[in-house]
Amino acid sequence: MTGATEPRLAGKIAVVAGAGASAAGWSIGKASCVTLARHGAAVVALDADLAAAEDAAHEVEAAGGRALPVRADVADPDAMQAAVQAALAHYGRIDIWQANAGIGKVGGPEDISLDDWERIQRVNVSSLLIATRLIAPPMRAQGGGAIVTVSSIAGIRYTGYPHLAYSVSKAAVIHFARMAAQQYAADGIRVNTVIPGLIDTPRVAANVARMFDPDDLAAAKAARDRQVPMGRMGTPWEVANAVAFLASDDASYITGTELVVDGGLTGKYA
Repeated sequence: MTGATEPRLAGKIAVVAGAGASAAGWSIGKASCVTLARHGAAVVALDADLAAAEDAAHEVEAAGGRALPVRADVADPDAMQAAVQAALAHYGRIDIWQANAGIGKVGGPEDISLDDWERIQRVNVSSLLIATRLIAPPMRAQGGGAIVTVSSIAGIRYTGYPHLAYSVSKAAVIHFARMAAQQYAADGIRVNTVIPGLIDTPRVAANVARMFDPDDLAAAKAARDRQVPMGRMGTPWEVANAVAFLASDDASYITGTELVVDGGLTGKYA
């Protein structure tokens, strides 16, 4: 993990919540773990599925980095308290928190159940409150840190099919980050959001692609590619690169804003 110049995240400790992948392949969380490590950070790979956390940690170590896998449901305050304590006990500090965990279910107002709605809000939004309460105090005590939330273009645009609970939750992610950024700016804690567009991940292949062609994955992916002005879906690595930038001192004067990574898609509907 060395080079001609010091890596931009050298000496930093990064916690990636939602570090695993739902199936074989690269998710935004797993790619972020490896990308942050390649930039010099030691990583805590946190996921509700321990096997997924261990897989992400293994990939970090395979890339030459250091990683600690931790199991925790981001919507469970007790589990998250234990996870933060484990990270602090192992590394002594937390410099970067990436709030990447998220779930969704297709459906409009008359389709989504109240139970599903509430679970999606807990995982996607309440988890931010739970994590921030836990990590802001140690970040403040050490002189600062960086929080990067991961939203979606579904939080700012209609994406062509009913995804109400997810879309509303991702809009809330953006505004939560804006509000937290104002509160913690004087403490040296920056809070920003990455807004991915159509990204080719295992979850997309398993779920969202069914909206296009449930019997032909290649055709479904091609249909999603055609939606994007650049002619292709993004990769998890392209989102991870944005996360690494916002987490680094290269973004030292950036807080309370959003970085859209969508190949120009939202510009079509601006």
